[in-house]
Amino acid sequence: MNKNVVVIGTQWGDEGKGKIIDWLAGFADGVVRFQGGHNAGHTLFINSKKTVLRLIPSGIMYPNVQCFIGNGVVLSIENLLKEIQELENADIEVRSHLRISKICPLILPYHVAIDKAREQYKGNKKIGTTGRGIGPAYEDKIARRALRIQDIFNPNVFNDKLREALDYHNFVLTKYFFSKPIDFNEIFDNVMSVSPFIMPMVGDVSKELSDFQKLGKRLLFEGAQGVMLDIDHGTYPYVTSSNCTAGIASSGSGVSPKSLGYILGITKAYTTRVGAGPFPTELMDENGLKLATIGKEIGSVTGRPRRCGWFDGAALKRAILLNGISGLCITKLDVLDTFEEIRLCVGYYINGQYHDMLPCDSQYLEEAKPVFENIPGWLKSTKSVKNFNKLPTNAQVYLERIKSVCDVPIDMISTGPDRNETIILSDPFDQIKLNLQ
Repeated sequence: MNKNVVVIGTQWGDEGKGKIIDWLAGFADGVVRFQGGHNAGHTLFINSKKTVLRLIPSGIMYPNVQCFIGNGVVLSIENLLKEIQELENADIEVRSHLRISKICPLILPYHVAIDKAREQYKGNKKIGTTGRGIGPAYEDKIARRALRIQDIFNPNVFNDKLREALDYHNFVLTKYFFSKPIDFNEIFDNVMSVSPFIMPMVGDVSKELSDFQKLGKRLLFEGAQGVMLDIDHGTYPYVTSSNCTAGIASSGSGVSPKSLGYILGITKAYTTRVGAGPFPTELMDENGLKLATIGKEIGSVTGRPRRCGWFDGAALKRAILLNGISGLCITKLDVLDTFEEIRLCVGYYINGQYHDMLPCDSQYLEEAKPVFENIPGWLKSTKSVKNFNKLPTNAQVYLERIKSVCDVPIDMISTGPDRNETIILSDPFDQIKLNLQ
């Protein structure tokens, strides 16, 4: 029996994790965010009503589920409070069941300024960041000059650490990027004014998660972004600034690796990417436009259009290798309903050498020539189907081929954006098999 489940994206993010985490959260006692920041956008549709979460775990929609923001998350207080207000305006209770690790590093205005100035400075060579200060905040964490949540409750400590950090960043902003400096008093006064609202939600998340497990409660670990954006294993340097693999659920929340349990990989039935970087199966034709249009492929955080392409089995095999994925959830199957033919990438040729798995030196994917298999489309609606056997035959064939190429079972299939538009073949929690079809 799986007590805990880790959910991670296996592509370049935007796989539909929010919906699946929201669905699974109904069978969990706690949901934990363990990396990334408010550059993540998890979109939920509940009874056709859209909710976009960025920092707050997707389990917040359930009043009896405790939500945790772990130490691996870089936290913008301003954006956290804005998101809380948005949810409270929709009559969703947040503060009573949200806990924030006291050692979360903070994202402050100078991180945002550095992020934007750096991208502008790079010009055509820019990475394509969200401009929200995520990377610079992680840089400060590694450089041991980060301010953390616990610091805001001691004004003297916060004052001293902020002055030191701001001296450094203002030097970079003014002398290297020729940008305006950031004002100390504005940051200090703003943070001090909101600290009383934050304090009741802050605690020792690692200890609280340990106590949860001692009581036999189930935890759901919510990954952000996707494996191909991982700072080590993604298509470097066109990656995010955190590790996105399942193992980081341990260090990013303060639980033992033995606690992680089942690992669910979320995989779109085709492939998308936001921002710059290599994308071997990208479609620059009417099929790419059709995928983007039907799939409504617009970034939920940035509003940027997503690049679209055929399913990349070689990239998925690398994600499976890196994460020890127990099972897959295929999302957005219904987007493919009107395609007469669907292509599935099974490998690449790079400099004349065949690779059936995305290579670890994946920055050279610009030279990759994908090898495709053609699969007949089904030209029937899969929208809202909740039983695998009721899917069109060719849709079943397509899914079975993905399974055989990647050698991992498909345990869930999403056939629409709403919470209930889901096929369950094997429940990750091993709790509720009889009432899922």
